[in-house]
Amino acid sequence: MIKRKMMNKKINDKTMKTKQIKSLLAVLFLCASSLLSAQDKPWNLEDCIQYAIDHNITIKQLVIQKNVAEVNVNTAKMSRLPNLNAGVIPNWGFGRVELENGTYQNKTQQTTTLIQSTTAFSVSSSTPLFTGFRIPNEIAKSKLDLETSVQNLEKAKNDLALNVASLFLQVLFNKELLKINQEQLDLSQAQIERTRTLVDAGKVPLSQLYDIQAQAANDKVSVVQAQTNLRTAMLDLTQNLELQENENFDIIAPSVGAGIAEYAGSVQPPKTVFDNAVQIKPEIKAQELQVQSAEKSLAIAKSSYYPTLSLNMNIGSSYYYLYGKHYTATPTGELVLMTNNSFSSQFKNNMGESIGLNLSIPIFNRFSVRNQVKNARFNIENQQLILENAKKSLYKEIETAYLNAVSSQEKYKAAQEAIKSTSESFNYAKERYETGKSTVFEFNDARSKYIQSQSQEIQAKYDYIFRTKILDFYNGIPIKL
Repeated sequence: MIKRKMMNKKINDKTMKTKQIKSLLAVLFLCASSLLSAQDKPWNLEDCIQYAIDHNITIKQLVIQKNVAEVNVNTAKMSRLPNLNAGVIPNWGFGRVELENGTYQNKTQQTTTLIQSTTAFSVSSSTPLFTGFRIPNEIAKSKLDLETSVQNLEKAKNDLALNVASLFLQVLFNKELLKINQEQLDLSQAQIERTRTLVDAGKVPLSQLYDIQAQAANDKVSVVQAQTNLRTAMLDLTQNLELQENENFDIIAPSVGAGIAEYAGSVQPPKTVFDNAVQIKPEIKAQELQVQSAEKSLAIAKSSYYPTLSLNMNIGSSYYYLYGKHYTATPTGELVLMTNNSFSSQFKNNMGESIGLNLSIPIFNRFSVRNQVKNARFNIENQQLILENAKKSLYKEIETAYLNAVSSQEKYKAAQEAIKSTSESFNYAKERYETGKSTVFEFNDARSKYIQSQSQEIQAKYDYIFRTKILDFYNGIPIKL
């Protein structure tokens, strides 16, 4: 009976373990499925920008530079603290040497040369009390350099986001072109059947069937070329994202609208955009911080004109050891064998402490400080010119972006008008062709103009959107679609 109960218990334990394993496998399967589905999920523009920022090598290098700047701030702050050093100085003396009791001797009665080793042990500390305001200025400069590295990092992120947005819109543009070419191919294939019907009915000659078949073949070439252009644009985007596994990569086509009014608010005068940009753009802030850092460098250079004061403390001992048998004469003329005291007794008896102030007053330094101050002033002037040039370059960029946005806006309006007229012309030619009232050449001519206007309208639309996003970018508005 007891054996049966034990067997039943073992069976129940095995059953429980089997259920636990199955549950664990089910959880792992769900996790893997969700991970795979997440990888296959199309990416929007924000996903692409964030992934690029997280994996871009230049961004990672700038993050390292920021970390180095943080360490430099800590180093500057810690320079206020006292230091602590330990030293051991071994020394060997020959002939005339200093003995443990502080006296000197150079010969014994046998006129042999004395050989003695001396080992000094010390622990010292020095605390800066006044450094001519060097330390506070070094701390302030290191903080400014840290903030500069942060602004440089932000600028790199903004530039990367703008580049990703450009490539993202290029993919969308090529997708729509592929869609248009595929629709035209489907239309040509449908026209083949209609033309064959017209030929069989004797309404059009057989040559028109051959012509429309040739046009369908050309449309296939256009589709293949559009597919190639799309793959190339997708490759450019994934490479810019530092995305290695990109077989299932795809993007979400956002609703960018078809009207001009929804983006017109971004097309603001250059002066308005510049007044906002000069306050927020990281490249301008970085140059302003560089000017302030140069001013702190001038203050650091001037600190060498001032005297410095430090508090010094020292504690140390020494150990003497005399090699061989040596004798010394007492005041009565008696020779006494010289012996070496133990290390512990010497270390204790020779112990000494000291504390003092060290004041250093610069008098003449071969004009090195004066030249350092001059160079620091030159550096300030140079940084101010760099800042001024950065502002002028920013204004020129904004002016160019504004003109491009206005131009793309006009092109988009013209393209929208063109597509209306070519669409009506194509529909009219299509009706005439399907009823046998026009030739295939007239039909293809109208269709080619319609396709061209569609392509121009798509290109103008995405160019206009991108130009307005650039102006938003200068206004500090995040790039979104």
